[in-house]
Amino acid sequence: MRVTLLNDSFPPVIDGVVNVVMNYARIMKEQGLAEPMVGTPRYPNETYDKYPYPVIPYQSIDTTGIVSGYRAGNPFASGAVEDMKAFRPDVIHSHCPVSSTLMARMLREETDAPIIFTYHTKFDVDIARAVKAKFIQKESIKTLVDNISACDEIWVVSNGAGENLKSLGYEGRYRVMPNGVDFEKGRVDDAGVREATKEYDLPEGVPVFLFVGRIIKYKGLPLILDCMKLLKEEGMDFRMVFVGSGPDEEELKEKTKELGLEKQIFFTGAIYDRNVLRAWNTRADLFLFPSTYDTNGLVVREAAACGIASVLIKGSCAAEGITDLRNGYLIDENAENMAGCLREACKDLDRVRQVGQNAMDEIYLSWESAVRMAVARYGEVIELHKSCSMTERKYQTSDHFLNVAAGLVATTEKAFHAPKRWYEGMLENVSEAKENVTETKDMLVAGVRETKESIVDRVQEAKESFTDRVQEAKDNFADRVQEAKDSLADQLHEAKENVKSWMQDVTK
Repeated sequence: MRVTLLNDSFPPVIDGVVNVVMNYARIMKEQGLAEPMVGTPRYPNETYDKYPYPVIPYQSIDTTGIVSGYRAGNPFASGAVEDMKAFRPDVIHSHCPVSSTLMARMLREETDAPIIFTYHTKFDVDIARAVKAKFIQKESIKTLVDNISACDEIWVVSNGAGENLKSLGYEGRYRVMPNGVDFEKGRVDDAGVREATKEYDLPEGVPVFLFVGRIIKYKGLPLILDCMKLLKEEGMDFRMVFVGSGPDEEELKEKTKELGLEKQIFFTGAIYDRNVLRAWNTRADLFLFPSTYDTNGLVVREAAACGIASVLIKGSCAAEGITDLRNGYLIDENAENMAGCLREACKDLDRVRQVGQNAMDEIYLSWESAVRMAVARYGEVIELHKSCSMTERKYQTSDHFLNVAAGLVATTEKAFHAPKRWYEGMLENVSEAKENVTETKDMLVAGVRETKESIVDRVQEAKESFTDRVQEAKDNFADRVQEAKDSLADQLHEAKENVKSWMQDVTK
């Protein structure tokens, strides 16, 4: 079975959906369940040949000003579509309803492989954050829902996610296909915990609360800070640790200072080492996740893998499978209710640990189990598609456009490949010409070198000849001067003798 996985982000971007795609591809490859291939928008300066499965990056544009850290892919990139077509997928699995699903639909036109789409995120919240105009928000949501409805089967990561998708206008059926976690079940040993947390003041016997994820307010983080303020005012000693980074990090750090909680609350920044994250989950007494945004809450399952229970909002997607006081704690969405829950729970930390153990036993799901479930369903979908028994797909007016676009992409690719064939036919002649040019270049270099050496020799000879002549002239001039000097001395001596002789004659 050959599976094409499409997502609008991939490393260097790291988020929950990227983690899903990477685990799908890794486990399918390692376990021999299927042959995966990943398609994703290209990020500058990133290499894609370091993975044990093929990754096909395609043209993208910078949209980080709209959605921080993310780029938008061009789903009509002809080269990428042709490369994916050459992979010959049996099934296409899209994890994002924008570029990835448009490309999936293009690829379906070329290969007739069915499309499965997984709804991971409440896109209405993301759109509302990125676009303020209500009309544009409404049209954007409608476009995404139409794109999703054009897929052959829809998966959601929780029942709450499915109901959210329905609320946006989706009218078809969906299948719950939960994500797993890549934490192995069990706690980190004491030495590992001490090493991971040694830089922070975490006294023994003082409750430690933990949050792991993007530091962004809509995950309920202001509620946590307000709760901590109430606990401090009541005189309760505690430590609260935020692990992660995000656009609201500095604002929440500033609020922590304003509340006078710097000694109780720590921000570690992003931690990418999974063993260090496991150590933090082992050290904490309770995991706080008051998010009504997340559709699955993988971090809640990661905490459960380490035997730590979570405090969650009643009715939230993350709270699915949680029974209050059995394998977790359920609260109303306000600081007072969270403070009351933590205050009561921390009176009996042994009981808290038992609830955490129940979470490990009851809600933990490994990625291997999750991917095996997905691959089994892939096989069923492929067979249903072959027998023309797929009924979920809703045909869109855009299907005709995509059919035409797929034809244009194929034609464009052929046009682009014509020069390539000409080039390949000329390659041997070009190589021979290159060798001739290289040989001529070597001859020219040798000739220039020989000429240069000859010129140097001639210059040296001229220099030495000129020096000899100058020395000879100098010697001749010195001889002439000496001769003149000697002649003048002789004449002076003779004159002196004549004067002396004349004086003697006069005195006689």
